[in-house]
Amino acid sequence: MSGAEFVPLSLTPMLIGIFVAMACALPGNFLLLRRQALIGDAISHVVLPGIVVAFLLSGAVAALPMLLGAAGAAVIAVAAIEGIRRVGRIEPGAAMGVVFTTMFAGGVLLLEISDTSDVHLDVEHALFGNLESLIWLDAFGWASLLDPEALAGLPVELPRMAATFVLVGAFVALFWRPLKISTFDEGFAQTIGMRTRPLGLALVVVSAIAAVAAFDAVGSIIVIAMFICPPAAARLMTNRLETQVAWSMVFAILAAVTGYVLAGYGPLWMGFDASVSAAGMIATMSGVILAIAAFAGPHRRSV
Repeated sequence: MSGAEFVPLSLTPMLIGIFVAMACALPGNFLLLRRQALIGDAISHVVLPGIVVAFLLSGAVAALPMLLGAAGAAVIAVAAIEGIRRVGRIEPGAAMGVVFTTMFAGGVLLLEISDTSDVHLDVEHALFGNLESLIWLDAFGWASLLDPEALAGLPVELPRMAATFVLVGAFVALFWRPLKISTFDEGFAQTIGMRTRPLGLALVVVSAIAAVAAFDAVGSIIVIAMFICPPAAARLMTNRLETQVAWSMVFAILAAVTGYVLAGYGPLWMGFDASVSAAGMIATMSGVILAIAAFAGPHRRSV
């Protein structure tokens, strides 16, 4: 494929997929080590009713109302999980399961009873997003990367996800030491004066921001996979947190690139006429990478 075809048709969806994968995998490392990996799964489900309510109130699929609605739903879900855990005195996994299934089901029901026929908002969009459609119509080749007029036509999801990744990266870099200490020994962190509860809540909020920003472009499938699979595969490669984070970024990028390419060209190479869902294939490749790490990772027996 020449640059005149690759840049407008494939470059931006692939970059969006990469930024989504990295933005979710980065906080996923700490959630995994804290045994809270299902929080990413819960958040990716509970944002759906917030998005639908935002559409019903605003009457349009606009970025800001959708993000605000999804963020509000994520905050409500986090509060509900904590409330159910404390009042009902049940373990966190059960609380998360109750909240995210109930809110996702409510979002699906809202979609079915509301009129979304004239916009790209339905159950399929909620699961798989619209990654393939995020093409760069104003691009004409590699020279477009230096053309201000062409750059003005970039899909808004690309700068949004790039900014989200920068935000998540800045949070992890700024709070690296307290995150590291509280993740491995919360009791010690408390004895030296660290406020572990607000830090844990901040980690969940940052994870929610990543999930909300990614939802419109890629749906919930990639978000769920990227919070868990790259960090889990990276954990099987090393016992050092710094190296684990680096491996998770490599695996996230690898899953995004190979998944997007195989979704578009894999069926053609096998003799089929149509491509398959890019989001579904990226999530599948993240699972394949985890399976390979589980069999071949040098620290697979130490987890």
